[in-house]
Amino acid sequence: MQTASSRVVGPADGKAGFLGSIGVRFMLNGDASDGGFSLVEHPMSARALAAPLHRHAREDEYSYVLEGRMGAILGEEVLEAGPGDLVLKPRGEWHTFWNAGDEPCRILEIIAPAGFERFFAELVELGGVLQADPAILGELCERYALEMDPSSIPGLIERFGVRFPGEPLTPAMTSTTGQ
Repeated sequence: MQTASSRVVGPADGKAGFLGSIGVRFMLNGDASDGGFSLVEHPMSARALAAPLHRHAREDEYSYVLEGRMGAILGEEVLEAGPGDLVLKPRGEWHTFWNAGDEPCRILEIIAPAGFERFFAELVELGGVLQADPAILGELCERYALEMDPSSIPGLIERFGVRFPGEPLTPAMTSTTGQ
């Protein structure tokens, strides 16, 4: 991750990992913003479901679509967003998101305040959501005040034609611009 003294984060900068269904590239951690926000990139393979329905108690998320189509459930609302769209996911609201297309999708995820990026880092270290011991994953969710509903996965797969888990993307597959 970049530090507070960094001025430019290039397309190949930042540690990358796989969360078990979508990728993550750590671009700015909370130290770069005095805890105000963090920034990660999520590359998603075709029709990949990012996570079961979940909600955060401590942070808001803002998803800016770089390429592809992102589908999302925000509370009771279902939407799709494309390049240039910004999707607001406020704390306390049940939500999930997925790649709504047959091509790769990439989003920038702004997390405010910062801190939840460490959940992603720990999940990568555990081998992703499917490799993590369920008890350890439960403790991780509790520590980061994240509530997940794994029972939502089958319904999401059927309703939106998505896959869980998704497939890791190589850098050559994530963008026509090489990012």
